Amino acid sequence: MTFAILAFCGIFILFASGGLLLFYREAMIQRIASVITPNPKQRKLSSTLQQTGTSLGGVIESFERVIPKSQAEMSVVQQRLIRAGLRKDGTMKTFYGAKVVTPAILLIACYATGAGDYSFVFYVIALAIGYLGPDFWLGRQIKQRQSKIRRGLPDVLDLLVVCIEAGLSLDQATSRTAEELAQSQPALCDELGIVVLEQRAGRPRSDAWKHMAERTDVDSVRNLVNVLIQSEQFGTSIAKTLRVHSETLRTQRIQKVEEMAAKLTIKLIFPLVLFIFPSLFLVVLGPAGIIMSESFAQLFKK
Repeated sequence: MTFAILAFCGIFILFASGGLLLFYREAMIQRIASVITPNPKQRKLSSTLQQTGTSLGGVIESFERVIPKSQAEMSVVQQRLIRAGLRKDGTMKTFYGAKVVTPAILLIACYATGAGDYSFVFYVIALAIGYLGPDFWLGRQIKQRQSKIRRGLPDVLDLLVVCIEAGLSLDQATSRTAEELAQSQPALCDELGIVVLEQRAGRPRSDAWKHMAERTDVDSVRNLVNVLIQSEQFGTSIAKTLRVHSETLRTQRIQKVEEMAAKLTIKLIFPLVLFIFPSLFLVVLGPAGIIMSESFAQLFKK
C-alpha cells in the first residue's frame, strides 16, 4: 500500500512538472528575454530619469556661487564628502547649491502654510534649518559609512588571510578581496579598490594604506594600517598578524555590545520616570483619590 502511494505521488509530480513546462514555457521565455534584453521603454524611462536627475543637479550647482567660501573651508568640506563616499567632480557644487536651495524651499513652504504670519521666528528657524540641514545630512552619511566599514572589517580581514595563505601577495589579496566582497561590503571594498589603484600608479604601499586611514577616519582602520606597516618593517607574518587583529576586532565588537546592554538599564530610567510611573500612579492612586475627595465632601456637608 505504501509503495502504491509513493508511486502515485511520483507520477503526479512528473505529470505536474511536464504540464508546467508545456503551458508556462512562453512566460518563462519572455521573463528570461526581458532580463537579457531589457524593454526599450524601460531603457527610455531609466535614461529619462537619469537626465532629469542630471538637470536638477545642474540647477542646484548653479546656486553654489551665492555662498562665500574660503579655500580652507572648501578643503574641509571636500574631505567630509570623501569620507561620506561622494567623490564625483560636481559633488561640492551640489552641496553648496543645496545650502542655498533648501532654505529657499523652506521659506516658501513657511510662507505658503501661513506659519510666518504668527511670528517672524518661523522664518528664522526655516532659514537656519535649511542652511544647516545639508551639514547634518552629510555628517549622518559619514557616520553610517564609518559604521559599515567598522562592521565589515573583520570579514575583509578573514578573506585577506585566506588569500595570503593561499599564496597571494598582500597587493594581490587586497585586489581579490575588493572584487569578491564588493556586494556585501561596498564601502570598505571601495576604499580597498582605491588602495589598489594607488599602488598600481606607483605609490608606496604604506602611503596608500595611510591615505585609506585618512579617508575613512575610523580607529580600527588606523590600527590595521599601523599593524601592516609594523609587520612589513619587522618582517613578521602578515597572515598571522591579520588573523590576530581580526580576532581582536571581533572581541571588541562583543565588548561593545555588552557595554550597550549594560547601559540599557540606566537609559530606561528616564522613560520610566517620565512616562510609565505617572500613568501607573494615576491608575493606582486615582480611584483612591476620588473616593477620598467624595468622603471629605460628604463630611464637610454635614
